[in-house]
Amino acid sequence: MGAAEAEEIAARLYRARGSATRFETEKDDTFLLNCAARGKFVLKIAHPSERMEELDFQVALMRHLEQRAPDLPVPRALRDADGVDLPIVTTRAGERRVVRLITFLQGTPLDRTSATAPQRERIGEILAKLRHSMADFSHPADGRALAWDVTHLLDLADLLSFIPGGGKRAWTVRALERFAEVKPSLDLCRRQVLHNDFNTSNLVVNHASPQFLTGVIDFGDAVRTAVAVDVSTALMNQMPKTFDHGNRRDLFDEPRDVLRGYLRHAELTDEELRLIPFLSMGRLAVRALLTCWRAEIFPENSRYILRHTEAGWAHLEWFHSISTAQISDLLTR
Repeated sequence: MGAAEAEEIAARLYRARGSATRFETEKDDTFLLNCAARGKFVLKIAHPSERMEELDFQVALMRHLEQRAPDLPVPRALRDADGVDLPIVTTRAGERRVVRLITFLQGTPLDRTSATAPQRERIGEILAKLRHSMADFSHPADGRALAWDVTHLLDLADLLSFIPGGGKRAWTVRALERFAEVKPSLDLCRRQVLHNDFNTSNLVVNHASPQFLTGVIDFGDAVRTAVAVDVSTALMNQMPKTFDHGNRRDLFDEPRDVLRGYLRHAELTDEELRLIPFLSMGRLAVRALLTCWRAEIFPENSRYILRHTEAGWAHLEWFHSISTAQISDLLTR
């Protein structure tokens, strides 16, 4: 969808008149809508294949957080001029698509800047507070099977053919084998609705703010999953973008800062701490499998799809180079 059509939809549904600028996204048409004195918003035109109940789940979750934890830096979902949460439009292309307007959170995505150890601890604190705020939330669609939920990693094994041959495929295969060994323990772990995508693209920061983390965005991967999975995803996304095997102790130097902040506000069992490194490794494998597959299907969007994949190969190689016992001890020693 073009910006002009997006502007027309925003004006018609929300009486929000402004200029639209496209954001790069995986599948939605998403725009920054600048309404001058009225402020900025994010307009999301869902992919035609998106299920209404899953979009309703995301809106309901944001509303729950607005009521339960109004101090947390998460977007607010807005109703249209008729009071509808999820209005449907027929586009110029003849597609029926669901529309959402949410508040825009000022700041810089963390993947474009850096963080100090105390700032990473702040990220962990917010993740823990989000967990507590979501603990009593439920929705009919919260148990959906989501490919990005590490719980389902073994279901992606058929995508191994899309991974480049040689070392990259060997590292990914070994990650799946090790994940299979801990999967029975994962199935016994505590579960609830969680954000499940605390990656650096979804964390908005302001170095001049005492809070540092000024926004947690994109609840598109929220799902009922293991608490350990949510933490492992956050930790994996704090691993260094470049990794020198000769000059680094391990991949968890920076992630441990996030864990330290998290544990100030939320507890983890010894078993969860043992599993989290395996789940971080599993998330790397999920990312490799899904992005290599999607980049081949949608080559025109491959640069965006693969933007974090390259760094992950060195991470998978590092996991491949150490023993299973060493992985188990990474966060418990």
